[in-house]
Amino acid sequence: MGETKIITAESGKELIVTRTFDAPLSKVWHAWTNATELDKWWAPKPWKAVTKEFDFSEGGYWLYAMQGPEGDKQWCIVRYHAIEEGKSFSSSDAFSDDEGNVDDSMPVMQWHNAFEEQDVKTLYTATLTFETEEALNKIVAMGFKQGFTMGLNNLDEIL
Repeated sequence: MGETKIITAESGKELIVTRTFDAPLSKVWHAWTNATELDKWWAPKPWKAVTKEFDFSEGGYWLYAMQGPEGDKQWCIVRYHAIEEGKSFSSSDAFSDDEGNVDDSMPVMQWHNAFEEQDVKTLYTATLTFETEEALNKIVAMGFKQGFTMGLNNLDEIL
């Protein structure tokens, strides 16, 4: 299983995530850009991701809930801004209600996800940008690093 590395950039406003998957780029890309696949791995166990709406296109979005074992749900919306097929995509990610209305009390994260084929492996690099250091620290304090690492471990297992 690959190792997830998450570092905070010097600015204090960016998290940089790297992970190598022992799978071809096409398979890793599909797992990131298909709702059925995302629902299989995105949430840290015992939580699960449940997609309500999904449109992976520039201007499209993914509205989903992280559902806990007791049935409680935390809604999130991902808005896709730029997509370079098979290479990268940029999005904004925010906590929301079940209709996709952003929760202004929580930070919005700007994601740039990049995928690079290395022989039969894929290097994944994400840069998450926040408006302030405080916003970054709030997300980290909520357990982002541990939760996202668990999700990427799930992805490793299904690949």
